[in-house]
Amino acid sequence: MSLIPWLRWNEAQPQLSSRSPAEMVLETLMMELARQMREAERQQRERSNTVRKICTGVDYSWLASTPRATYDLSPSERLQLEDVCAKIHPSYCGPTILRFRQLLAQQEPEVQEVSRLFRAALQEALDGMKREAAAHRLTRQWSLRPRGGLALATFKARARICPFASDIPTISEDVERDTRPPPRAWSMPEFWAPKEN
Repeated sequence: MSLIPWLRWNEAQPQLSSRSPAEMVLETLMMELARQMREAERQQRERSNTVRKICTGVDYSWLASTPRATYDLSPSERLQLEDVCAKIHPSYCGPTILRFRQLLAQQEPEVQEVSRLFRAALQEALDGMKREAAAHRLTRQWSLRPRGGLALATFKARARICPFASDIPTISEDVERDTRPPPRAWSMPEFWAPKEN
């Protein structure tokens, strides 16, 4: 017995680990889709055999050989699904597969509907990734704010519009003192520099 096949097998091992995580996610998700399509086709065949057996009263299933898969994805649909699968982050691969299986268990679809449910599971994963990224950005922005609660840009914008001074005259003070207001529009804030002593 020759040891050459064993040595070649050991040389091929590093090539498997050189795949990127995105490629591994793509391959895993597409293998799951192919497996679920085969399973849906098998279940559909069993249902049709059961209906035929009930209608005819005779079971000839032991004579028939298992037929090959009759439904396959079109090349354009496969490319579209692979494109969406490539966008899935590796941490979302497992939950996406679980959600896909859950959708299949709830609906028991025909073979033609499996790819639609797969696309729905992928879309849910992408939406979850977007929500998580938005929440991460918000928490990051919130953590960059100063302790006072206002961001520096907000503070500067408010300082320009409304100066912080406690001795700005208001309309109610002028009415109480029965003095006439200065000849300016009351809707405009009064800007003045503090007097030097």
